Amino acid sequence: MIRIGSGEDIHLLVPGRKLILGGVEIPYECGLLGHSDADALLHALSDALLGAIAAGDIGHLFPPSDPSIKGIDSKIILKECLRLVKEKGYRVINVDANVVTEAPKLKPYILPIRESIASLLGLDADCVSVKAKTNEGCDAVGEKKAIRTNAVVLIQKGDE
Repeated sequence: MIRIGSGEDIHLLVPGRKLILGGVEIPYECGLLGHSDADALLHALSDALLGAIAAGDIGHLFPPSDPSIKGIDSKIILKECLRLVKEKGYRVINVDANVVTEAPKLKPYILPIRESIASLLGLDADCVSVKAKTNEGCDAVGEKKAIRTNAVVLIQKGDE
């Protein structure tokens, strides 16, 4: 049996925070605001994994109201979501993701991001697609005030 899941996230860009996308720190004057490290790409991917097994979203597992997880590394969130996928007897086949931002330009970081995600999920990098998009100047993303991400994952039961 195969299943698909999708996830989406958006965070505001603010000064004084590191910008982390896909587990990779990207040099930039602003970072993403959030209760965790605010890695919007790993958050979208985590929600996609949970969606594929009909297990809700990361807000249920890692509520932003929980002070004990303030600043949590989003890699931990993703690994827990992957553990739940595996617990149900599934494995990840591939990932397709988008990062929508006007700045910074992500082209030099796409391969390291793909490799980071592949490593976290136990996949080959050629099973992970990450695309950088702009929002053509529209809304908070287009005004360089936020970064939006989305991800789709395909999972398969067992070794079929």
